[in-house]
Amino acid sequence: MKKWFVVLFILGLTWLMTGCASILEKYNEPVDPTDETQIVVTVPKGATTTSIADLLKEQSLIQNVNAFKAKSKVLEADGKMQAGDYQLSKSMSAEAIIQKLVAGDVFVETETFTIPEGYEVRQIVDRLSEEGIVDAEVFKTILADEPFDFKFLEGVDRQYLLEGYLFPDTYTVKKGTSEKEIVQMMLARFDDVFKPAYYTRAEELNMTVDQVVTLASIIERETKKTEELPIVSSVFHNRIDQKMLLQSCATIQYVLKERKERLTYDDLELESPFNTYQHLGLTPAPIASPGEKAIEAALYPADTGYLYFVTTGLGDGSHYFNETLAGHNRDKEKGKQNGNGS
Repeated sequence: MKKWFVVLFILGLTWLMTGCASILEKYNEPVDPTDETQIVVTVPKGATTTSIADLLKEQSLIQNVNAFKAKSKVLEADGKMQAGDYQLSKSMSAEAIIQKLVAGDVFVETETFTIPEGYEVRQIVDRLSEEGIVDAEVFKTILADEPFDFKFLEGVDRQYLLEGYLFPDTYTVKKGTSEKEIVQMMLARFDDVFKPAYYTRAEELNMTVDQVVTLASIIERETKKTEELPIVSSVFHNRIDQKMLLQSCATIQYVLKERKERLTYDDLELESPFNTYQHLGLTPAPIASPGEKAIEAALYPADTGYLYFVTTGLGDGSHYFNETLAGHNRDKEKGKQNGNGS
């Protein structure tokens, strides 16, 4: 009789424990399997399993504090859940939440910005400050004074705030990223694009990297059509070889800080080292951030005898190219007839 009592007691205890475990496990199921709304929860440093469970219960992310604690013991997660910000939802089970906290799979709030090809530093600063990504004055100070260890910056005049080297691209950064880190990222992107072969090619052209980037920036600003970039480049290379003024409207627009469709004769007479209607050769620094295609065009111009180009007036950004001034003048008239009007 005594033996049967022991057996019944053990069976009852086993049933009770199994029932309790089953109840606890049910409490560890998702609060609402259909609700995937992301809730950001901050687990502070030094938080215990109990305090984490309380925090999750307050946010209605778990059903029961004790069930969560029991599950943590089963998963050997006690003392292993890491501090940080986490994106969690009511559709997650207690086990899924615990695993995420143990893995330290923290939520990082990011922001994305895009710098178009042909943007000047002033425009980059304006865009980033308007979007709340940088402090404009801090950013400009870093551009002028902060040292950056890149080969392409050797000999670059920092008074021009690294004009031309903040590579145009789309960037995603962690919210709160410093101005210096953002500049570093943009320069690193330029470094990726300006490959070793480009340094070799620059030497073959008897040009410094800064001269290549300067020419590329002018090319970038002179045409919207990718297929024309090497042809525009050939015009400028030819004019440099023949010691002719570049006469680039884009350089005047840079001085004016305004992209006027039509320049006046007074505009062309502005006194500035960036006025290529008045000064031979390239400008003292780039006038914008060129994209990779414009850089390639500066290094590998098309093989032409062109010395002139003018917009076609067709409204698609295309140009007529010519080897002679007489031909260029005819092209200008054709452009006027097409609607250029200049």
